[in-house]
Order: sequence, then structure tokens, then C-alpha cells
Amino acid sequence: MATFKKKFEISGHGIHSGKPVRMVIKPSSKPGIVFYRVDMNKKFKIPAIYSNVGETKMRNTTIGKMDSEHVQTIEHLMASLMLVGVDSAVVEIDGPETPILDGSAYEFMKKFLEVGVEGNKLKRIIVKKEIIVTSDEAKKNVHWFEKFKFWILNKLAGRDTRGFVKLLPNDGRGLNVSATLVYPEKIIGSQSFSYTFNETKKSRDVFMRDVAHARTFGKISEWDFLKKHGMAHGANEHNVIVLNAKGDGTLNQLYWKDEFVRHKVIDALGDMFTSGGIIVADMISWKGSHALNNLVLRKLFSDPNNYEIVEK
Repeated sequence: MATFKKKFEISGHGIHSGKPVRMVIKPSSKPGIVFYRVDMNKKFKIPAIYSNVGETKMRNTTIGKMDSEHVQTIEHLMASLMLVGVDSAVVEIDGPETPILDGSAYEFMKKFLEVGVEGNKLKRIIVKKEIIVTSDEAKKNVHWFEKFKFWILNKLAGRDTRGFVKLLPNDGRGLNVSATLVYPEKIIGSQSFSYTFNETKKSRDVFMRDVAHARTFGKISEWDFLKKHGMAHGANEHNVIVLNAKGDGTLNQLYWKDEFVRHKVIDALGDMFTSGGIIVADMISWKGSHALNNLVLRKLFSDPNNYEIVEK
């Protein structure tokens, strides 16, 4: 178990609410990343664990219940916590979602490394059997209206959302994420990227150099629809890669031509860390999503024969 060396703050605004948000992150002597909504009920604990993920339909990962205490868009924060090796912390937050900052994991990582970490390495969750989930499985428990709403959005964009996420045993090499996304927009098309985190400084340095800066993205023609449905009120060209209406270019500059899929790797890492440790497996994400990432963890932990936990 490891935690931060001291208390610190991170402030910004939520990408969906658009409202200012302030987080105070404190060291903890207890295992787990735990949120407290200080604007609602400071005593109400919201664990950042896969079984407490309540919503993924807003293109993010939300813990808690939408009609009660909850925190949205935790994935970039969670990815950064895993990469610096922190699995024990208290996060006091005064709003419904973490700050989007620049839309990537870089600013979280920079702050975490500046504050410093003390403690042992992460718990290792070793995958022993192949686990696979599909988009059809992920849609089973979604309300028909939500299915219809996002079917319209994807139909308008010409996107095929059928995909899968698979976990495969890999002889202890760490978490190797191989992500592929396929979009009809010419600027994206088909992109693939792989990254391995094995808790070494080298793998962290590679992340900072090749992945951490990758930002979330969206098409400008979708923004009106998203805002009408409670999303993207805080999105702008400073925290989102903005695709033009034709989808053949962006309104702001890319860091890499395949920045889109590199950001999907951040999302996958963050979602996997809701397991409470480092998933030791090859993760293959074909047109993956937050819903599929959560579902694959639920399937993994549904049978103790699927995994082995090694404490450090």
C-alpha cells in the first residue's frame, strides 16, 4: 500500500457540468481511493472501486449513484494514481466531477510526482483465464431511452459502436493495453496503440512521454446534442481535441496523429485501476468503452478461479 507524502489541492472545472471544482487529496493509512463530496455529505464515503461504478453512459466513469452522492469522470485521475503507484488516498471534492484540467492525464501526473509518494508497490491482480465482454453484453442493463439516445448520436456520426474488451494471462509482465478504435471521421479512421505498465520508472517515463498528454476528443457538430443532455458544458478547445464538422481536421493542434487512441489507453488504465491494484494481463480493447472496461472487471471478479491476488 502506498500514499502521498502530504496533503495538496487540485482545482479546475468539470467537463460536463462546466462548474468550478476543488479537490483536496490527503494521505491515508487505509487501503483504497475514497472520495467524499464535501458539498453534500462529508461523511458519505464513495469508494473508487469497480463494483461502485454506477454510470458510464456519459462517456466517462462515474462512482456512486447519480441521484445521490457520486463523482463523475474519475478515469484520468485514476490512471495517474496507478502510474505513480498510489492505492491509498482520501479525495475531498466539492462538486459532482473531477476537474478536467487539460483533458489528459499529464497535469495530474505532474502534480502527483511533485508531491511524492511513500509506501510499497501496488497489489497485483494476476489474470489466470481469458475474460472477454462485448458491446452487446454491455447494453443489456441500459434503459431503452438511453440506448435510443446514444443510437441517434452514433447514427448521426456514422459510427459503429460494436466492440469488445478482452483480458489474457501474460506470465506476469504487467498491464499491457493494446487499444484500437475505428471512427468514420477521416482525421481518426482506424488507429491502434499499445502501452505496458509494469511499475518501473522506465514504463512511467514512457507514459509521460508518449501517452500522458493525449486529450479527450469530440466533434463540434455533436456539442449541441451533448449539452442538451447534460454533457460537455465545460468542454472547450483547451481541454478537448475538437473535430471540425466534416471530421477531416481539428480546430486545435494534435500532439500526435494518433492522439485519439492514445487517450483511449489513458481511459483503459484508469478504469482498470478501479480493481484496487494493477491488473496483470494483456488487455485487448477493440472499439472499447468505459462500459466494457467496467464489465470486464465485473466478469473477472465474479469467479475466484479467474485471478490470483499478490500483495506486495
